[in-house]
Amino acid sequence: MASGGLQLLGFVLAFLGWIGIIISTAMPQWKMASYAGDNIVTAQALYEGLWMSCAMQSTGQIQCKVYDSLLKLESSLQATRALMVAAILLGLVALFVSVTGMKCMKCMEDDQVKKMRMAVFGGVIFIIAGLAALVATSWYGNRVARAFYDPFTPVNTRFEFGSALFIGWAAASLAMLGGAFLCCSCPRRETSYPPTRGYPKNAPSTGKDYV
Repeated sequence: MASGGLQLLGFVLAFLGWIGIIISTAMPQWKMASYAGDNIVTAQALYEGLWMSCAMQSTGQIQCKVYDSLLKLESSLQATRALMVAAILLGLVALFVSVTGMKCMKCMEDDQVKKMRMAVFGGVIFIIAGLAALVATSWYGNRVARAFYDPFTPVNTRFEFGSALFIGWAAASLAMLGGAFLCCSCPRRETSYPPTRGYPKNAPSTGKDYV
């Protein structure tokens, strides 16, 4: 029962992490315009994401523009896109695999060892998906921080971390933690001992001695 509860907890955490990765990928707030120093512009807020850039007016109206061409984007942004999409696809595969190995499901009930191995395999894929999302968000955040502290970057073009980065970091952590819990349901190997050899029974004595 304890392993079943840990398995269910791991699946829920990994599923929430996967949903968070999807939300983070779709959000345009990967970085937001900084208002540090002399850059005091309160009329609008500028955001940039993986797919579009947005400007929110003081009235609350938001205008977004999708990036025109994929080839015109920076290679680092394209790599971040690829990693996040790969994390989503890996999470989808891990979702189906781990569901097959859940103890509460009736699939593959005839072979419990293979069933538990499927859950472990799904957990491993969840961990890989979380690592991909963590690398993508950390890489993007590092670029934002380096540009912010670069003295050659104009003050009015500096950006800070957006909310999508924090959601991505939390989602990646949940996916990896849930995958680790699923891996804890790995079946233990049973030590096989050689069959004991029985001693031959003494023949019953007939009371007759033969020479």
